[in-house]
Amino acid sequence: MEITAGGLLEIRITAADVGKRVSVRRVEDGRSGSPSFTDTIGVLTSWNDGVLTITRKDGTTVRIAESSLVAGKTVPAAPARRRGPAASFEELARVTARAWQPLESEPLGEWTLRAAGGFTRRANSVLPLGDPGIPVPEALARVTSWYAERGLPAYVQAATGAAGTQELLCAELERLGWVNEVSAQVRIGALAPIADVDADADVSDVRLLRAPDERWLSRYGKVRDPDLARRMLVEGPSVWFAVLGGGRAIGRMVVDGRWAGFGAVDVDPEHRRQGLATAVMAALSRRALEEGASAAWLQVEAENPGARALYDGLGFATHHAYHHFRAAA
Repeated sequence: MEITAGGLLEIRITAADVGKRVSVRRVEDGRSGSPSFTDTIGVLTSWNDGVLTITRKDGTTVRIAESSLVAGKTVPAAPARRRGPAASFEELARVTARAWQPLESEPLGEWTLRAAGGFTRRANSVLPLGDPGIPVPEALARVTSWYAERGLPAYVQAATGAAGTQELLCAELERLGWVNEVSAQVRIGALAPIADVDADADVSDVRLLRAPDERWLSRYGKVRDPDLARRMLVEGPSVWFAVLGGGRAIGRMVVDGRWAGFGAVDVDPEHRRQGLATAVMAALSRRALEEGASAAWLQVEAENPGARALYDGLGFATHHAYHHFRAAA
């Protein structure tokens, strides 16, 4: 926080700073009657009627009474990673989208409406990378109609937590009654260490396929329409499927230039904590290195501590968070 020569905290932000990353301190009454201070860092998404709204890195919203402010300033975007691959939000957003392609898409300005018969939120949500060309409320009305014509709920995928992410759009969606149904982290890391990791299971036992077989689909477990799933899952620049132990563990990878994207890593609950997921990741990584990739990414839901711990151990770090907002019923 800013401290003046006289030792006093200073408020150096105004409503004109909406859209910028800020750091603020507010005072609250403590339980003992003495004041306490709380610091908040995030993007200032609104300042109306004496209330500031700040969206934090994880997508949560904090509302702060202007009268409780004791200090505030604008701050630079979160510093770039000092190890592993560097990437902008837009680059990662486009790479991750190519790895999970819809069966149907339509532009709305710089937004992309995506549909795939309801198979996964990622393939059945709007990717809003830019300006829709019309006011956001009108754009969302068109989005809702477009998905209703296909018998699907309307979702918008929006991100927070990195330079160029969409905190202002997230705030607007909340204001208009859209509900953040699920949040996830996009994590990145160097590829070579994953390929070299020592796994308890034998990496050589992992079978790599160009299309999912019945054992893979059975372990994946999210398939209501196998034909639709197969059409979806094989789409991407260079797609690989891994199966270990007759289907006890599986994974999917898409190689796209320097990036290898991992998904659908799943292990039979009776065989977890035996290194099977690590072996699957290592085998896929070795194939990606052969195709010229050097960096890795994956997506993990915020409420999946087991997967987060696995990826921590493999050297992945969070780049940004993304959220699927659903239109109010």
